[in-house]
Amino acid sequence: MAETKIGEIVKFFAKPSVAAIVITADGLKVGDTIHVKGHTTDFTQTVDSMQIDNQSVDEAKVGDDVGIKVTDRTRPGDIAYKVSGD
Repeated sequence: MAETKIGEIVKFFAKPSVAAIVITADGLKVGDTIHVKGHTTDFTQTVDSMQIDNQSVDEAKVGDDVGIKVTDRTRPGDIAYKVSGD
């Protein structure tokens, strides 16, 4: 499995369990698998939904600030990687 850094967590919202990620490379689509890694964070999940400015989107590109529902707590500074099956 190959991993490509796609962005950084800038904020975490505990109640809806959503991570705000700034996309810095490659882009991201619903259905992609991401790996979130940080000092105390380490989990992998499929992106089921994401939003930009409270609007549901299927795709995020470089420069977008996207909210993704996550299965575990994240922290600002955690890195998001896209996992590919290569």
